[in-house]
Amino acid sequence: MNALTRRVVIGTATVSMALAMTACGKAGDGEKGGGGDNKTIGLLLPENKTTRYETFDRPIIEGKIKELCSDCKVKYNNAAQDTETQKKQFEALLTEGVKVIILDSVDYKATKSWVQKAKDQGVKVVAYDRLAEGPLDAYVSYDNEKIGRLQGEGLVKALGDGAKDSNVVMINGSPTDPNAPLFKKGAHSVLDKQVKKVVYEQDIPDWSPDEANKKMAAAIDSLGKDGFDGVYSANDGMAGGIITALDKRGVKVPVGGQDAELAGLQRILSGKQSFTIYKQIKPEAETTAEIAVRLLQGKDFKDLTPTKVDSISGEFKGTPAQLYDAQVVTKDDIAGTILKDKVYKASEICTAEFKKACDAAGIK
Repeated sequence: MNALTRRVVIGTATVSMALAMTACGKAGDGEKGGGGDNKTIGLLLPENKTTRYETFDRPIIEGKIKELCSDCKVKYNNAAQDTETQKKQFEALLTEGVKVIILDSVDYKATKSWVQKAKDQGVKVVAYDRLAEGPLDAYVSYDNEKIGRLQGEGLVKALGDGAKDSNVVMINGSPTDPNAPLFKKGAHSVLDKQVKKVVYEQDIPDWSPDEANKKMAAAIDSLGKDGFDGVYSANDGMAGGIITALDKRGVKVPVGGQDAELAGLQRILSGKQSFTIYKQIKPEAETTAEIAVRLLQGKDFKDLTPTKVDSISGEFKGTPAQLYDAQVVTKDDIAGTILKDKVYKASEICTAEFKKACDAAGIK
C-alpha cells in the first residue's frame, strides 16, 4: 500500500468522526426554523477501499459547494461499504432537516424507500456516480457501458495480434454497485467478438482487492498457468490483488483496470498493469455540487443535465442526468492526462521505486 493510500484509508475514520462531531454541534442551526432555513447539504459516499472517494470526490464536492455558497455546510459520511450504515446516515440527515442529499449508494436496490421518504418530506436527492432507485431529482456519472467497452478495447489492444486466439479471465465489480453490470456488459460486447473465449468470470463483492486476489489464484489453479492470456479487472484496486496473485505464480499477462489510482499508474509504469481508465472526477464532482446548491436555492439546473435516464427499474422515468466521458490510459498517456490535469504530481507517482520507470516514460 503506497503512502497516499495509507494516509487516506487511515485518515478516513478520524476525519469522518471529527466532521460528525462538528456537524452534531451545529445540527440545531437548521432546526430553529423547522429546517426551513437549513443551509446544509448531505454528502453520503459508499466506501473507502477505492482511494478516489476520500482523495478527490469529497474534497472537490465540498470545495465547490463552499465556492458557490459560502454559508452552506456539508454534512459528510462514508458508509464503509455497509448498506445499513448508509441507511442510518441518510435517515439522520432527514431527521436533522437537511434539504438536499448527494447520494452515492452502497447498494442501489436498497435506496428506493429512502429516496421516496425524502421526496415525501420535500428533500431533494442527487444520485452521484452510481444510479439509485427511487424518485431522484438528478443523476451525475459517466457513460458506464462505454467505459466497459473502453476496458474491453484496452485489453484487446494489450493482447496484440494474438487477441483472436486469446482466452481471457474476467474479474468484475460488486453486484450491489449498479455501474458494475454496465462495465461488464460493455466489456463483454467487445471481448465476446474479439477474443477466443472468456474462460473464467467472477463478480467480486465490495470491489475487494483481497477477494480478487483469491479468485485470480483459483482461476490459475483451475485453468493452469497457460490457460489464459489476459485479465479484465473492473478497477485498479482489484487489479492490484490480481497482479499479486499472478506474480506469486510467475504468470505474466496483460491486466487492465479503471480509476487511474496512484498505485495503478505506478504498476502501469513498471509494466505490471497494461492500462487504466481515466475518468475526470473534477467535472463530475463539481457539476453535482452545483446541482445540489441550485436545488437548495430553488434555482433551475436544466443546463447542467442535458440528458435523461430511467431509474434502474425504469419505474421513475426521465431522471435529469449528466454523463461524462472517459479514456484509456497507458504508459504513453500518463503525462498528457494525469499530470496535465494535475490529478497527481510527477513527484507523487515517481517515488524512488518508480524513478527509473518514470525516466523511461519521460515523466518528470
